[in-house]
Amino acid sequence: MKRRDFFKLIGTGAAAAVLAPSVSRAAALPLSQAKWRGYQLTYQITLPAAGKVAKLWLPLPDTNDTVYQFTQGNNWSGKATASAFYMLPGTASPVFFATWQKGEERTVKVSSIVKTAHRAVDLSFYQAPVKASIPQNIQRYLQPTKQVPLDNAVKKLAHSITSQANAHTPLQQARAVYDWIIDNVTYDNNVRGQGRGDIRSMLSGENFSGKCADIHSLFVGLARASGIPARIQYGIRIGESSLNKNLGKSGDVSTSQHCQAEFYLAGLGWVPVDPSDVARVMTLESLPGNHDVISQLREKLFGSWEMNWVAFNDGENVDLGKACAAGRLPFFLYPHAEIDGKQQDSLEPESFSYKITSATLVGTGAKL
Repeated sequence: MKRRDFFKLIGTGAAAAVLAPSVSRAAALPLSQAKWRGYQLTYQITLPAAGKVAKLWLPLPDTNDTVYQFTQGNNWSGKATASAFYMLPGTASPVFFATWQKGEERTVKVSSIVKTAHRAVDLSFYQAPVKASIPQNIQRYLQPTKQVPLDNAVKKLAHSITSQANAHTPLQQARAVYDWIIDNVTYDNNVRGQGRGDIRSMLSGENFSGKCADIHSLFVGLARASGIPARIQYGIRIGESSLNKNLGKSGDVSTSQHCQAEFYLAGLGWVPVDPSDVARVMTLESLPGNHDVISQLREKLFGSWEMNWVAFNDGENVDLGKACAAGRLPFFLYPHAEIDGKQQDSLEPESFSYKITSATLVGTGAKL
């Protein structure tokens, strides 16, 4: 067992029980020449004492080792009637679960150690294979979902965008959708949380505004309607941004949840994009789309992620298990808690109550 795999299984506290071990993975990636940055991400949870039974679920950093992120472990402390680290079914996306009975102190602390490196894909020399095929495990990212339907409205808009841009190849079409979103969708800072990601309501009301979950769901829907596999990765910002002051911070990150998008190119793989952050800077700094800052950011975020951010999962309509009374969640981005089956407001950290903090680790430039 590798050292980081061992750390992933550590749990401390009363009644700790690991329901599922760290999933087996392919051989470790070779050491990257990229500069790795280490972070500690910590949840501090105190649930209200009301009711008979309280339950808690926390999304944790994805354990799929990639060239831009890997996790060295999760641990917890506190007291609970029962607790566990487990994986969302069919994924390498870990969850922390705990439950308490009436009269018990409902306080827990969960920490993760994660390393990230800047992610960039060079698209300048890309040529699609003569016989481009989509692997079977990628084809599900072409399918409609509850949040991302592929009805006539979506298909009609996608066709209009790519036709007007004279885009024929998947790369050209993805770029046309990306540019259209930046030019036509408004980042609305008044939306609660990171939005609902419901593109049907956006299209039916022609209300092209929202936050990252809304904007990236629209990107994914338009890409899939164009025959391009696409998905959202849900996570949280954990460090300062070198691109723009509005795109990350460290310390208290309780409201720093953020999702990013990817599309798939045959023969190359997943390509990172973040049109939401371009729109975010335009709104927060009141800049026009042709401003130099926006033009540079537009080019930068088509094919790269800064990685002062960590991915949790790419789940849609997430099932947390039979113990969850809420049913399927549109996405699993925030702490989720229920008291006697009544869901707590995940978008109100103070009343929930939870605090999420991040801290940069010193001397963690090498990958173990």
